[in-house]
Amino acid sequence: MITTNSAWEVRRLPRPRKKLLDRLVERAAALAGLPADFDWELDVRFVGDRAMARANAEFVGHEGTTDVITFSYFDDPDSLFPGEAAVELIICIDAALREGAAREDSSYSREMVLYLVHGLLHSAGEDDLSPGPRRRMRRREREVLAGLEKEFDFAAVFPGA
Repeated sequence: MITTNSAWEVRRLPRPRKKLLDRLVERAAALAGLPADFDWELDVRFVGDRAMARANAEFVGHEGTTDVITFSYFDDPDSLFPGEAAVELIICIDAALREGAAREDSSYSREMVLYLVHGLLHSAGEDDLSPGPRRRMRRREREVLAGLEKEFDFAAVFPGA
């Protein structure tokens, strides 16, 4: 079972619906191929551009904002203590607003789910740093999103934009 802990650090949009978010994360993790044979925790911070740019500089060494930053500790799950996160995600709400408005086939809520899926796929070992693995990751994103769309109304999980 996955326990999802989330921090909503942006005031201009409503928080995600906790029960729906928990169910969506549980299903997305299963579709991404993350462990289901032990209990683990996912910590998610939902932030704006400024906080994301700070995190991107501090943790990744990149300048500016980005959509999602992933920290995965599945390399050695036996070393995790109860209450410690196995996965930490920082998700940029402002990026989701921009990309959702710019893409004809997307929306704010779909982008938010995409960023969750992207982070979970990184945690499952997917990589997008070179062309071949990037193509595979994009294909896996589409597969996981398609599976989630059958079960969830993304706008119900992430209302407000």
